[in-house]
Amino acid sequence: MTIPQLLFAPLLPVWALIAAAALGLALAAWGAHGRASLWLRLIPLAAILLALLNPRLSQQDATALNDVAVVLVDDSGSMTVGDRPAQSAEALAGTLERLKKLPKLDVRVEHYHNAPGRDDGTKLFSALDRALADVPRRRLAGVVMITDGQVADVPANPDIGAPLHLLLAGHKDERDRRLVVEQAPSFGIVGGTASLSFRVEDPGQTGSVAVTLRRDGGSASSVTVPVNKSTNVEIPIEHGGPNIVELEAAAAPNELTLANNRAAISIGGVRDRLRVLLISGEPHAGERTWRNLLKADPSVDLVHFTILRPPEKDDRTPLRELALISFPVRELFEEKLHDFDLIIFDRYRRRTVLPPAYYQNIADYVKGGGALLMAVGPEFSTPDTPYNTALSEVLPAAPFGPALEQPFLPLVTATGKRHPVTAGLPGAESDPPRWGRWMRVIGSQMKRGTSVMEGPNGAPLLVLDRVGEGRVAELMSDTIWLWARGWDGGGPQAELLRRLAHWLMKEPELEENQLTAEINGDRLTVQRRSLEPGNAEVSITAPDGSERKLTLTDHNDGRATGSLTVEQSGLWRVGDGQHIALAAAGSLNPVEMSELRATPDKLKPVIDATGGGVHWIADGLPDMRRYRGTSGGGGPNWFGFRINDDHVVTAVRDIPLIPGTLLMLLAFGGLVLAWWREGK
Repeated sequence: MTIPQLLFAPLLPVWALIAAAALGLALAAWGAHGRASLWLRLIPLAAILLALLNPRLSQQDATALNDVAVVLVDDSGSMTVGDRPAQSAEALAGTLERLKKLPKLDVRVEHYHNAPGRDDGTKLFSALDRALADVPRRRLAGVVMITDGQVADVPANPDIGAPLHLLLAGHKDERDRRLVVEQAPSFGIVGGTASLSFRVEDPGQTGSVAVTLRRDGGSASSVTVPVNKSTNVEIPIEHGGPNIVELEAAAAPNELTLANNRAAISIGGVRDRLRVLLISGEPHAGERTWRNLLKADPSVDLVHFTILRPPEKDDRTPLRELALISFPVRELFEEKLHDFDLIIFDRYRRRTVLPPAYYQNIADYVKGGGALLMAVGPEFSTPDTPYNTALSEVLPAAPFGPALEQPFLPLVTATGKRHPVTAGLPGAESDPPRWGRWMRVIGSQMKRGTSVMEGPNGAPLLVLDRVGEGRVAELMSDTIWLWARGWDGGGPQAELLRRLAHWLMKEPELEENQLTAEINGDRLTVQRRSLEPGNAEVSITAPDGSERKLTLTDHNDGRATGSLTVEQSGLWRVGDGQHIALAAAGSLNPVEMSELRATPDKLKPVIDATGGGVHWIADGLPDMRRYRGTSGGGGPNWFGFRINDDHVVTAVRDIPLIPGTLLMLLAFGGLVLAWWREGK
């Protein structure tokens, strides 16, 4: 396409040209005063001014450009419900077929998917910007969005530069009940409760609905709540770490989807303080080891008593010289026993300090969920052993045979290499372990429980057991303190005792049989801890309810792991038949699935501002046509795409409009004529 244009390229600034013209006119008029040759004098002046204006003829070679139409396909989570995927595919195929018939129109298709791990709704206008990143907006003829109308990034300025048309997936008058969490705490105190507020939205409906509550994937309970009104429930916080609470509202008749009838929240369990009661039966070299370990932990409140002199010993020592305070036996073992998270007996000998009934109180405390650690010495094999009390009901190992008093290297048993208390202890990676020897192991016989460390000839050294709701540990040596002193190279005494104490107090990360799941980026990683070796298979349920299997590979240290790619936001459930683990991709309650009813309302401001149209896919597809001008973008049964007539210049030719020779002849000829005329 050639487009000629007349251009001026002045050789002087405009003000100089005006001044030169005015001066020339004045001189011509003065010189021709009283003569008839003024017009002849103007001929050379005009020729000089025309030469200074430098008129030129510019010719441009331009190529017409096709306009661009963009088809945005919403493939977000909300477009997966009902028959929307089929509607979307049908609308895309029909739209492309119609657009290909329109002249001088290039069509671009952009699919939008929710990014894994993000929960910011459907961003179709961001997708439009990506589709037009290399195209000037002046070439945009129109945009077709195939979506349910749930768009989160509608621009404040509704004019996008071309008509926006909406092909709406879904159906009119859809019913969709959804559960909305209004307020949920991020953490709660272990042993207390947390208040949770929610409502079940069912627009246009009245009455009540049953809501099922489930904690940490366990058994479910049900409450009946009114629809469209807030409800508060108290959630018990039973353990440290994440406490996952799932809520599910009963389905409504002819409901669009059940995906948003469910919601889940994570409440972090925080222990107020860990209260530990340490009773040392007598002063000894390792007594300070326990005290230093527990006092170094800022989350532990330690109550420590050492029995310096038994009551049965009567040597007439004045009472004021026996102890700083009296031993509050009744207060500790009757009134406040259940306030403690852990009780430690360190080389304790059965004396008249504690009446027999109090040993039964301790046994009942363990069975009810308490924790007991017995660190024993030679007294465990004497007639005064605490095993000859009601504690025998909960202790897994009984005294048997004499104590072995010689240096020996503590070893981790095969089971201990899989137990989180002893697995991977620093120094245990070599054979034999790179740590120091102990000097004494107390003879014992296991009745139940698990031996995770052993002494010479496989003698039980550290025995763990679960009794009722509680836990018990027996350490069959009183020389672990040698590790702390660095004797014979020392050892991981602090790490072992820290793990042991936290296992007894039921810290989640030290459970020997557990299933955990974690999502980082777009990968779901599953870990199963078990004392039983071998690979394991777990079942994984996606947020949309679909299921798949995953094989976990055993690492021979108590852990079996596996991972897979996640493509949906929301709550993922993992189960192995005994345990349930939950993990969230993005939000536990994704915005994408919070409102699923199809509606044109969110896009209506942009459609109205650009002159576009709205059409339900279920009613069939509209016609599509080109139009010229700023109006006529769409009608009841058609979508319009504007003709922009854009072009690109491929070449420019620039030539003088009047040759310089002609201008010189005009100027010289004018002067000659004026001289000849005035010479008569």
